[in-house]
Amino acid sequence: MSTDSGGDTAYDIHKILKALPHRYPLLLVDRVKSIELGERIHAVKAVSFNEEFFQGHFPGAPIMPGVLQVEAMAQAAAILGIETLELAGTGKLVFFMGIENAKFRAPVTPGCLLDMEVEFVQKRSRVYKFKGKASVEGKVTCQAEFTAMIADPPA
Repeated sequence: MSTDSGGDTAYDIHKILKALPHRYPLLLVDRVKSIELGERIHAVKAVSFNEEFFQGHFPGAPIMPGVLQVEAMAQAAAILGIETLELAGTGKLVFFMGIENAKFRAPVTPGCLLDMEVEFVQKRSRVYKFKGKASVEGKVTCQAEFTAMIADPPA
């Protein structure tokens, strides 16, 4: 996947906030390094010791929970889907439908930059399948396939 960090494909936090409804403490994408609409995205999460989950996971040996790594990849996928379909600002949400083949390879600790590379695997009218991997300094920490649906928010 592309790791291009320049040009119109990079998103700062302001553009991310327009694409995603997530906010602190659950916004897990800090920057988009590159995006190829309809294909793939490379996003980054700056993992800080100030994250609330480090207080309990684990005291004295802080490790980012694997499920939050998967959530971060899913948020990157949501940006890819929302931007590809030009739905930013419409109120549409991207909901998890399934997670498959999740594997956790290495711990993620405070001070890391978590690189997330996600690509479309399958596209249907409102249901999309993605595969992604997260890594720190080139070492894979997590990988998974996941399915999501674009829908209106609950009433």
